[in-house]
Amino acid sequence: MADEEFMLDTDDLERRMQGAMGSLRTEFASLRTGRASAAMLEPVTVEAYGQQTPINQVGTVNVPEPRMVTINVWDKSLVRAVEKAIMNSGLGINPQTNGTIIMLPIPELNEERRRDLTRVAAQYAEHARVAVRNVRRDGMDQIKKAKADGQLSEDDQKFWETEVQEMTDRFIKAVDEALENKQGEIMQV
Repeated sequence: MADEEFMLDTDDLERRMQGAMGSLRTEFASLRTGRASAAMLEPVTVEAYGQQTPINQVGTVNVPEPRMVTINVWDKSLVRAVEKAIMNSGLGINPQTNGTIIMLPIPELNEERRRDLTRVAAQYAEHARVAVRNVRRDGMDQIKKAKADGQLSEDDQKFWETEVQEMTDRFIKAVDEALENKQGEIMQV
């Protein structure tokens, strides 16, 4: 067997952990904080032309004022479907329709709803932590396999395990900071 030099693809591990963070940011953006945001509609899909389609692909989403989101639906036949998708989304918003324009008045959040949203944010953060830990496990498995195959010395194994653990710790800390910021934003009156 040729004595190959083992190189762990830390760029791939970091890219995958970044993906978990990106997913967390997207989920956080969809949480309503009492202020209008076009991002809150990103997870909502509409049954359009026989398939599930994101709202921003069936109309123009605007935020004309701090407590109002408007959707200018391009195809008049989809207005009802968009309304229905918003009502079924769990955002807690009742759409008001005026022709092809759907207005979404964002109500003030009450204390109970804020607490619920912080719990949802915590669940999103936990999913991100699990995703980061899964990437860590994959990296550790690669290291153990290389050690078993004789490609790594004991010292090299410790070095790579430390590298992967430090990367994991950095991303877990970033998830925790993002959660803390989002919960503060939600609880802010």
